[in-house]
Amino acid sequence: MRYPDTPTTIAGRLKLFFTFFDSRWEDLQAHNWKSTVYRDFSAGLIVALTAIPMAMGFAMAMGLRPEQGIIAGALACVVGRTFGGSKYQVYGPTAAFIPIIAALISKYGEQNGGSAAQAHGYLVFVSVISGVILMILGLAGLGKYAKKVPNSIVVGFTIGIAVTIAFTNLEDILGVESFADIIGTDENTQGGLMHNLYLAMGNMNKINVWSVIIGVLTFVLTKVLLRISIFIPAPLLAIAASTTLSATLFADKGIILVKDIYGSIPNNFFVFTPPVIPAMTASMLFDVVYFVFAIVFVSGIESLLCSSMADKMANNTKTPFNPDKEFWGQGLVQIITPLVNGFPCTGALARTATSIKAGARTPLAGYFKAALKLTMAYFIAPYLEIIPMACIGGILVWVASNMIKPSEIKEMKHEGKFEFAMMCFTAVMVPLTNFLTGVLSALAIYFVIKAVYPRLRKKKVSA
Repeated sequence: MRYPDTPTTIAGRLKLFFTFFDSRWEDLQAHNWKSTVYRDFSAGLIVALTAIPMAMGFAMAMGLRPEQGIIAGALACVVGRTFGGSKYQVYGPTAAFIPIIAALISKYGEQNGGSAAQAHGYLVFVSVISGVILMILGLAGLGKYAKKVPNSIVVGFTIGIAVTIAFTNLEDILGVESFADIIGTDENTQGGLMHNLYLAMGNMNKINVWSVIIGVLTFVLTKVLLRISIFIPAPLLAIAASTTLSATLFADKGIILVKDIYGSIPNNFFVFTPPVIPAMTASMLFDVVYFVFAIVFVSGIESLLCSSMADKMANNTKTPFNPDKEFWGQGLVQIITPLVNGFPCTGALARTATSIKAGARTPLAGYFKAALKLTMAYFIAPYLEIIPMACIGGILVWVASNMIKPSEIKEMKHEGKFEFAMMCFTAVMVPLTNFLTGVLSALAIYFVIKAVYPRLRKKKVSA
């Protein structure tokens, strides 16, 4: 498929990529600019209210600090809206990046003799390389090929990530996060799914019941409020209610708060964080390839899926999203955002859907979201540190539950036994092994069987 405004030459693409007022702004006209700006502002406000607690939760699940999620979400949206290829897409931290970034931070951070600054600097290094690759892919006109990844593997990958997120947040909800002696003295502890299962199941007698109540309450309130109306900033209200309960009735129940783990949360969000280039050993080179591939894969697949979904949800009958420009914008997001104390981000499905349902029409909604998010976070930063960690766990489990869609699983069943089996295989392999092993093994099996089976069938017929 050739998109209407996609030039066929590299020079033409470059000109388009640096054109700010392109077809993404076609719905902003002289006769409707007041109503369009109002709708975009309303959508930006609703998404900003929802995004603050989610961004903090994603950052902490990755092993980073809460404020890094806030700046990453805001800055990614500004860069993505400026250089990306979609009218509607909301950029920010996403669940698919959690196990990838968490693995990097765990391996090169304090748990293994490094430091938080070194681990983040290494993350910046691989993210910048990923960004350059994405920009080259967009410039070469290869954005459309990302859609060739089988849907069964995409759905399985999403389910696998959801399972990983749900189980790796058990310790927050159960209130066992404070047992640092267990984490610190186990030399084999690498974090992630198996570590958290081991930590939770091995310390059943140390579970804080009040923490569990707070986590479950946050999860249930978020679910219920969103069923009432999509326009309600459910995560923020759920966290506010649970935090109030924790600070009053449960004040002496030993519930772990954000400040107990991260200290105070600063409101000087913009901090330059340069890349850290490690000594290139064979092991380090493998890690560079692994994490770069992971970031490029997640950025490319999720951003194009989100852009495609956004056009359908908004009933966009005009110019569709441009996959090549989207790759270009994604590349700049992965370069710029981590350099300013952030981390890799991409198109966020849930926040994009919320923005569209709230009336977003142009990229202005993303700019409003970023500005409002930073403004609110600046003034409420002192209160964010008293949020219980169980609240963060409850929000992330809610995110995980939304990632598993029964309709997509039913669709895979209708596609046939092979597609369904590949979905199940990917869903199991991703949490049990790692991103690279799970996805690459699934892709290899899928394309080998697709290539071999028709030949086998031809031989059978000819025999």
